[in-house]
Amino acid sequence: MGDWGRAEYLARQGIRDRRVLAAIANLNRVDFVPVQERDVAHEDVPLPIGHGQTISQPYVVALMSEALRLRGCERVLEIGTGSGYQTAVLALLAREVFTVEIVPELARPARRLLHRLGFNNVFFREGDGSLGWPEGAPYDAIIATAAPPDIPRALLRQLKRGGRMVIPVGAVNETQELLRIRRGQPGLLPKVERLLPVRFVPMTGQASPVH
Repeated sequence: MGDWGRAEYLARQGIRDRRVLAAIANLNRVDFVPVQERDVAHEDVPLPIGHGQTISQPYVVALMSEALRLRGCERVLEIGTGSGYQTAVLALLAREVFTVEIVPELARPARRLLHRLGFNNVFFREGDGSLGWPEGAPYDAIIATAAPPDIPRALLRQLKRGGRMVIPVGAVNETQELLRIRRGQPGLLPKVERLLPVRFVPMTGQASPVH
């Protein structure tokens, strides 16, 4: 059973990509939240999923997915599998999704859930997401569901030229901004668009940022 009402709500909030709305409608957010949060899973709010992590509010999931401008043929890298909700949305929008989660206690149940739901185009890795997944690069699109203080160099290097990365950037207790970054041709700086202020959990890991 999908969340048709949520998709209609998101359309009223300004989400225009019909493929994104259809993906949201064909998922049930209740499947991706802890039992104690299921009574409020229908609300447009972030929810805790344990281990200091959260599942983003549906509007932010839809906005980030829309900002990637996926058409169905892309290979996407996701940093931060979490409970697998954003992963599932991406799997409905792209050809392949490579997702990395640093917390094993989240990565393993998310993998089991997505397999149970029939997502066969998702590939999983447990480890430092700030380092990306170099063996699968380059990616048409990259999305991060945790905020580094600046753009990790490793992720930018793994983005295909002309590709798009959507990532929240900023310190934990300061204003974070959701950015869309397009990697240009050799010798050109990436194009950076600021989408909206956000609040995400911090990205952990070792990759050095772009200065």
